[in-house]
Amino acid sequence: MRYLLSVSAFLFPNFVFAASSGINFASITTFLLFVLFTLGISYWASKRTKSSAAFYTAGGQISAKQNGTAIAGDFMSAASFLGITGLIYSVGFDGLILAVGALAGWPLMLFVISERVRNLGKFTFTDVVSYRLQQRPIKAIATVGSITVIVLYLVAQLVGAGKLIELLFGLSYEVAVLIIGILVMVYVTVGGMLATTWVQIVKATLLVFGVTLMCILLMAVMNFNVDAIFIEASAVHPKGDQILQPGSFFTDPIQAITIAITMMCGLLGLPHVLMRIFTVADMGTARRSMFYASGIMGYFYTMTILIGFSAIILVSTNPDFFNNGELIGGTNMVAIHLSKVLGGDILMGFMSAVAFATILAVVAGLIVAGSAAISHDIYAELICKRNPDPEKELKLTRIAAVTLCFIGMGISILFQYQNVAFIAVMPLVIAASVNFPILILAMFWRDLTTKGAVAGGVVGLISSVALIVLGPKVWVSIVGAPMAIFPYDYPALFTMTAAFITMFVVSKLDHSAEAAEDRLKFDKQLIASELATEVSVAADH
Repeated sequence: MRYLLSVSAFLFPNFVFAASSGINFASITTFLLFVLFTLGISYWASKRTKSSAAFYTAGGQISAKQNGTAIAGDFMSAASFLGITGLIYSVGFDGLILAVGALAGWPLMLFVISERVRNLGKFTFTDVVSYRLQQRPIKAIATVGSITVIVLYLVAQLVGAGKLIELLFGLSYEVAVLIIGILVMVYVTVGGMLATTWVQIVKATLLVFGVTLMCILLMAVMNFNVDAIFIEASAVHPKGDQILQPGSFFTDPIQAITIAITMMCGLLGLPHVLMRIFTVADMGTARRSMFYASGIMGYFYTMTILIGFSAIILVSTNPDFFNNGELIGGTNMVAIHLSKVLGGDILMGFMSAVAFATILAVVAGLIVAGSAAISHDIYAELICKRNPDPEKELKLTRIAAVTLCFIGMGISILFQYQNVAFIAVMPLVIAASVNFPILILAMFWRDLTTKGAVAGGVVGLISSVALIVLGPKVWVSIVGAPMAIFPYDYPALFTMTAAFITMFVVSKLDHSAEAAEDRLKFDKQLIASELATEVSVAADH
């Protein structure tokens, strides 16, 4: 035993220290139970995942309620639960911009995009944008954009996961990220989309139950007086009444506008969310899925507002959660600390496990979408020209999943001290600047040509990555420069506009034979998208 403790102390000194100082065993027990349960789901799903179609979209056999819950689970990420509540705790009203922006995208997803995407695609969103455009160039730019979005979004989730496990177990951040990565590799490579879907359903159900329970308990503490929450929060916050009005953090209105646009339009270009539309059987089920997802998301974000402001009252005034004046775990962990105030170690253990489940489910969905982009869009569609070896494709899918996990883990080390809500907005900038313009114009604008789409996608990708790097969150926080070259954190207002303008100008100037063919196929695509017919123009490419 002494030898075992010595080895443990050498490998995981923080864990041994935490154990000796009183670690939260309720959190660890709930955490381990969830891991065992989800591993059981993966084993069950592995028996039903024997083809690439089953791996990518669970064979298209998910029901509307199941898929709607899973879609909500996909988007209710670490950034939503941990990051946004932490941002509201820090800056008050301005933290709502991220939540409002995200909610604004769901009606568009419900009424504008979901049906057409379901009717035109098969596995990924690149199937949709290449329906009437030339396969190779459009799939190339769409795939690059998708993988970039997925990797950055993956980093946000891994940062939240690493901080959470670091807090619960006392492990180092790097070891915590490694544990999460290995678990996700098992979920995805073994069970594919079916396992991922059910992990997301379980996670979404637990998360909604958890935030509801927290809100009931905090309302009881506040005598069910909602006004008292905001009054007392402003009384104890250093900024006072400023946290109840806009401008306390985002003093430049352009900054607020570009963040809201990033959230709204970026949602509509997220490949792992769009991929969920293909897990149902038809357009009606896809529409109902989005309806359920929208309702769940609206309820959830309302609860996060109460949690964020209540944390100002109950966490910021409690010295037990501070070490040398710094909040233990940082602002990303404020919701977890609040759960301990409201329900002790038991509720903290439950909410910690739920937060962990949130991260695992989203990461699994991202990995499935990323591996599908590599194996389906690049290998099966481009390299094998739609005639791949099924066994090789499935094997490549699993290899891609493992590779993406390692890439995400490596990059997440660099961003470990950033707010996860802010990190998660970065891939939304790229999604809004690359995927969204190509998707929306391919479906609704007859004059879009392949050259226009590719040119706009390249402009959106390069400009968004460049301006993110030159902005405050990377150039100052990561690089260490005293001042950012580009003043705004998230440049989607500028990069998305540049992408749309480029697509419009290049398409209008394109008078090639390929451009005429692209425009001619629009009518066939319109019929297929509206009437759910089996009209296909793929053979014409």
